[in-house]
Amino acid sequence: MRTNKSTVITILGATGSIGSNTLDVIARHPEQFSLFAVTAQSKVTEMLAICKQHKPRYAVMGSEAAASKLRSELQAFSLGTEVLVGEKELVAVSEASDVDVVMAAIVGAAGLLPTLAAVRAGKRVLLANKEALVMSGQLFIDAVRSANAQLLPVDSEHNAIFQALPQAVQQDSISTSFQEHGIRKILLTGSGGPFLETPLAEIASQTPAAACAHPNWLMGAKISVDSATMLNKGLEYIEARWLFNCNADQLDVILHPQSVIHSMVQYIDGSVIAQLGQPDMRTPIAYCLGYPERLASGVADLDFTEVGAFTFAKPEAERYPLLQLAIDACWQGQAATTTLNAANEEAVAAFLSEQIGFGEIAEICTETLQKANISPLNDIEAVLNCDAEARRIARKHIQRGR
Repeated sequence: MRTNKSTVITILGATGSIGSNTLDVIARHPEQFSLFAVTAQSKVTEMLAICKQHKPRYAVMGSEAAASKLRSELQAFSLGTEVLVGEKELVAVSEASDVDVVMAAIVGAAGLLPTLAAVRAGKRVLLANKEALVMSGQLFIDAVRSANAQLLPVDSEHNAIFQALPQAVQQDSISTSFQEHGIRKILLTGSGGPFLETPLAEIASQTPAAACAHPNWLMGAKISVDSATMLNKGLEYIEARWLFNCNADQLDVILHPQSVIHSMVQYIDGSVIAQLGQPDMRTPIAYCLGYPERLASGVADLDFTEVGAFTFAKPEAERYPLLQLAIDACWQGQAATTTLNAANEEAVAAFLSEQIGFGEIAEICTETLQKANISPLNDIEAVLNCDAEARRIARKHIQRGR
C-alpha cells in the first residue's frame, strides 16, 4: 500500500494486545501511516498515553464516564484529540471517508457492528475480531463482496494460511476453489494452551490465573481462557471456513505446542507450505498493513538452531470438548455458531469473576446450544436477537449454579 500519501487508519480496540502491537508497527513507519481514530471501552490511562504519542484525530470510549475523564486529561495536556462515546461513534470512525484501513480488534460480539460498517464502506479491513465472522458468517461475506471491501486476516493462524496460498487465491480467498488451485486442505495449528499436559482429572478445577498463563503468547484474559479450552481454535475453525471458502473435508486442526509453525496449506502434489515465525503478533499485523509488500515489524529473526524440535498431535476430545462443539456448530448453521459464541462469552466472564469453575464453561455452552432455537438467520437483526437469547439462556444456567 505504499503511496505518496500516508495510509489513514482507525484502530478498533486500541488498548488490547492487537491494538498495542498495531501501534508499535505504525510507530516504526511514521511516514507511511497516520492515525484517524482509536477506540477503547474504559481504559482511560492507556488511551491518554496513545493520544499523547500518536495524536489521533478522534478517541472513542465505551461510556460517558470514561469519555469525560479522558477529555479532562487531554485538556490538561493541551492535546487536540476529540473524544467521542458509544457504539454509534464506533461505527462512524469505522466508515469515515478519510479512513483507508480499519484494524478490527475489539474482542467479542461488541466488535461486530463497527467491523461490518467498515466492510460496507469498502475499507481494507484487517480482521482480528474473529467473532464478526463467527456471528454473521455468510451475511458478513456477502457484505464484503457487495462493497468490494478487502478482508485481510490478522489472527496468526489465518494470516499464515493466507501467506501460504497462491497469489491468485489471495486476491479472492473468500471465493476460493481449492480444486482449481491444487489445494487439498488447510492445517490449522494450535498450541493446546496451558493445560496440554495437565491430568484430565485436574482440568475442571483450574483457576483463572492458571488458565490465563499461556505458555507462548501474551494475550488478553478472555482470549487466554479460550485458548485453554481450545474454543479459540474452534472459533478460528469457523472463521477459516468463511475466510477461505472451504468445506469440512478441507479443514483440520492439529496441535503444535511450540507455536512456531502458525498454520499450513497442503497441496494435491504432496507439498505442504507452512508459515513460520516468532510467536509475536507484530508479524501478521505488519504483513496486513503493508500487503502486498512487507514491512519491518520489530520482530526478531527466527533462529532455527535454537528452536528445538517440532511436535504435532491430534487434539484430545476429552481434554478439549469445546473444540468439537465448535466444529459441529460450524456445519450446523449460523444460529449455532452465534449461540456458541454468546454462551462462551458469558461463561468465560463468569469464570474470570470466579462465579463458576473452569469445567463449567463447556457445560454452559453445551446446554445453551441444546436449549436455543437453532433456525436460519437472514439479517443482522436476527443475528443480534439470537445472540441476546443465547446470553439469556447462559446467564440462567450461571445463576442456577451459584
